[in-house]
Amino acid sequence: MDKDNEARHKVRLADIAEKLGVSIVTVSKAISDKDGVGEELRTKIKDLAFQMGYIQKSRQSQNARDESYTGNIGVVIPAHFFDRSSSFYWTMYNALSRELLSRGWYAIMEQLDSKDEFDLALPQIVQNNKVDGIILLGQTSEDYARFFINQYKNTVFLDFYIDDSNIDSVTTDNFYGEYQLTRHLINLGHRRILYVGNFNATTSITDRFMGFMKAMLENGLKTDVSDIINDRDKKGLYSPIKLPDPLPTAFVCNCDETARRLIALLKEKGLSVPRDISVVGFDNFLSDGQELEPALTTVEVDSAAMARTAVDMLTKKITGAPYTHGHTVISGRLLLRDSARKNN
Repeated sequence: MDKDNEARHKVRLADIAEKLGVSIVTVSKAISDKDGVGEELRTKIKDLAFQMGYIQKSRQSQNARDESYTGNIGVVIPAHFFDRSSSFYWTMYNALSRELLSRGWYAIMEQLDSKDEFDLALPQIVQNNKVDGIILLGQTSEDYARFFINQYKNTVFLDFYIDDSNIDSVTTDNFYGEYQLTRHLINLGHRRILYVGNFNATTSITDRFMGFMKAMLENGLKTDVSDIINDRDKKGLYSPIKLPDPLPTAFVCNCDETARRLIALLKEKGLSVPRDISVVGFDNFLSDGQELEPALTTVEVDSAAMARTAVDMLTKKITGAPYTHGHTVISGRLLLRDSARKNN
C-alpha cells in the first residue's frame, strides 16, 4: 500500500469530529446518511471527510470480502455539456466525487462523444470492466439511454429520465421550481413573460417549461409553445438568442447560463436588468465565483442531495441491498435576488 492510501486508511471519525468540534456520533450519522443531522452540517462533514481522504470501514471490509469489486464508479457525461466555458455538470461531478469517496468508492469520469452515442457504443470504462456501476449524468438520446440500460444494469440516470418506471433516475424538481419562479414574477406585476429554452432539448427544460406554463395559465396569462425563444440547437449546443419584438417585461430562462447570455445581449442593446426588464434563471451554479451583476434570481439545485441519492441508489443496486426503484425528485430552493423587480 502506498503512503497516500495508507494515510487515507488511518483517518478516523474522531479526527473529523475534532476538526469540526462535533461528536463522533454526529460524524458517523452524517457519513452514513442517518437521521439526526441537519443538511448543512451533513454536507460540511462529508466535504471534510472527502478532503481528509476518509474511507468507511464497512466499504473497506466489503472490498476485503469480495475481490470482484473494483471500488470504482463511472460517471459518464455527454461531451457537448463541456463545450462551454462553464458547466453545471462540473458542479454535479464534484458533488458525486465527494459523495462516492465519503463511502469508499472512487469516481472515474468518461465523456461520451456524439459518435459513440449515435453508434450506440458503450463507454471504454464499461467495455474494459473498470467500474462496478455507472451514473449517466446529463441527457442522452432516448435510443442511447435505452440501449445503455439494456446493456448495463448497474446504472442510474442523473439529471434526466425517460418514460420507463423500471429505470432508476434522479432529478431536481424542475416543474415546481420553474412554477415558483414564474409565480414570483407574476406577483411582481409582470403579465407579458416569455420563456427562453429549447423545449425538446432535455427532459429538464421540458418540465421547467411546463411549470412556467402552469403558473401562466392559472393566472389567465397567454402562453404557447410557439412563443418559446430558443437558446440552443437540437444537439443541446448553445445558439444565438434572438430577441422578440415587442419585448416582454420579464424573461424566464431555463438555466443560469442562458440567463447570463441573455443579460449580456440586453446590455448590448442598451437595456438594463432589472430596470428595463427582469430576468430569472435556474440552477444557481453561477454563484460560485461567477456572480452576475445584478445578482440573479434563480432556483438553487441541491447538487449534494442529488449526488447523495444517486450514489445511495447505485451502491445499493451493486451490493444487492434493498432500495426504492424508479424516478426520485429532489426539491430545490427559490433564491430571490436583484435581477427581478416590480413591473411599474
